[in-house]
Amino acid sequence: MPASRVLVPLRWSDLDAYGHINNVAYLRILEEARITGFRSWFGGEPGVVEAGVIVARHEIEYLTPLSRVAVPVAVDMWAVGIRTSGFGVGYEIRDPDEKGTTVYARAETWLVAYDLAAGRPRPLTGRERAVLAPRVGEPVAMRGRR
Repeated sequence: MPASRVLVPLRWSDLDAYGHINNVAYLRILEEARITGFRSWFGGEPGVVEAGVIVARHEIEYLTPLSRVAVPVAVDMWAVGIRTSGFGVGYEIRDPDEKGTTVYARAETWLVAYDLAAGRPRPLTGRERAVLAPRVGEPVAMRGRR
């Protein structure tokens, strides 16, 4: 799978009253990974974030509670599909060690390229497609999906 790994620090405030990372904090973790990952994918040159992109949909499957904040989590991310005006990103949030055997959550985010000035979707550019294409992998395998 053409995944990129991003380490995302956890914050004390990510913990909820039950002592584990709150479900809402997972969206922040995914956002941090996505922004950092895109910077790497686009090689420091302006990319899809600078050109304009908005979140159209998130889907998260929580697999096991995450209850620590002392070390970052590893987020493996890859593109799951490219369409005319958008693309999907798949993720696995896991332990940062080399084995990374514990997967805490799987997620998928669909993004739409967006012309912020015009206030409407825009087609992906040729460069955006060229950067995303080699990173396309399988859709996220979530339970209950057909």
